[in-house]
Amino acid sequence: MSETHVRRRRKRMSEMNVVPYIDVMLVLLIIFMVTAPMMNLGVEIDLPTGAADPMTDRGDPLLVTVTRSGDFYLDTGDAPQLLDGETLALTVGAIAERNPDVQVTVSGDRDVPYQFIYSAMVYLQRAGVASVGLTGDPEPD
Repeated sequence: MSETHVRRRRKRMSEMNVVPYIDVMLVLLIIFMVTAPMMNLGVEIDLPTGAADPMTDRGDPLLVTVTRSGDFYLDTGDAPQLLDGETLALTVGAIAERNPDVQVTVSGDRDVPYQFIYSAMVYLQRAGVASVGLTGDPEPD
């Protein structure tokens, strides 16, 4: 009996190799996860400068941004929401009711009329907020 070697022909693989694509996607995912927390999703403003001591840190403050046109934006950690004054007072009041120690910081462009900043402070006072601060850039040395 003679042994015959049967040679089987290998089929060509017609499927696409997706491993390199998965590698690229994982690298992109890691880059996205690292850079996403660094993004500043606030309203673009030019802060005034001044020499003041920073507020004591009691957690993440709510940020109320006042624009040159008198619009109020409330930033609670997500994207800033455009609110009118009464809605701002109601929203911040509801947050202050749940967390009485909440800090609210008002920021505005250096060219914002004082009346708009004052209006924001009045709405926050109506909301029952005990601690309101103003933001600014430190004076250059």
